[in-house]
Amino acid sequence: MIPVMGFAKKKHEEAKGEEKPAPGSPLPTHDSRRYVNGVSIAAAVLVWLLGVVATVFLAEVVEAPDEGIVATVFAMLVLSVAVLFGIKVVDQWEKAVILRFGRYRGLRGPGLFAIIPVVDVVSHLVDQRVRATDVTAESALTRDTVPVNVDAIVFWLVWDAEKAVLEVQSFFNAIFLSSQTALREAIGRHDLAEMITEREKMGQELQKILDDKTNPWGITVQSVEIRDVRIPTDLEDAMSRRAQAERERQARIILATAETEIAALFSQASEQYRTNPTAMHLRAMNMLYEAIKEKGSMVIVPSSAVETMGLGGMLATTALADRGARP
Repeated sequence: MIPVMGFAKKKHEEAKGEEKPAPGSPLPTHDSRRYVNGVSIAAAVLVWLLGVVATVFLAEVVEAPDEGIVATVFAMLVLSVAVLFGIKVVDQWEKAVILRFGRYRGLRGPGLFAIIPVVDVVSHLVDQRVRATDVTAESALTRDTVPVNVDAIVFWLVWDAEKAVLEVQSFFNAIFLSSQTALREAIGRHDLAEMITEREKMGQELQKILDDKTNPWGITVQSVEIRDVRIPTDLEDAMSRRAQAERERQARIILATAETEIAALFSQASEQYRTNPTAMHLRAMNMLYEAIKEKGSMVIVPSSAVETMGLGGMLATTALADRGARP
């Protein structure tokens, strides 16, 4: 049993010792479950213990010849190795790709299944859940030649594990590099203003491009989200000054438009006053009333205006009325 466990431990260490990807990298690690797992180790130990018991029974009770005992030990050793590397367990969201002498034999899982050691090999454990890949395009030029740094997230899943393994060497690398290339191409087809204000539209365009490319690989790109668009600091200051100047220009235009409309209304009113003297008198009287209605105010009115509007008699009558009302 010691050589068997040593071989299993070596395989496990080889799987753990392989280079791991950096955080956010699409490259997968090799799963040690392709070789051994907890169930297969427990079954191999159980078979080996049964072999030890059988050997002791043959040696002490039955008193079998040495050749029979050696054959039993060898048989239990072979059976332990077969159980150790023949029983596989795959999670609910995974599919195991089986190769027999290098030829594709099919998919297995999820759950518990068995293979023929040495003859069959689990080449890949394909995760079929939705996965997110972070893609970055640094110093990419927009259509109006503005350098930008764009971060995007690509959500994708493997819907056909057979195609994903057989049609492309590494679908992780394929998704990552295709997303990066498509993102740079999309940046070059859009102006900076479009990228900032129409992120959703740009993401939909990228999703369609990537989905058409990856569908033959058994992979579907569900969505692409533009997370951030960064521009140089100097350009941000220039854009801020431009926006401020644009707002000031709009304010001046609005003020000029209001003055034009007011002047047009005054012109219409003057036509009414020119043809209707009574309306002009009423307007003048209203203006005078507005001026003297506040207590303690003094208004100087030209005599010509008083004669024209007949204000003299009206003011005298008002004064007499006020004097008669006093005690």
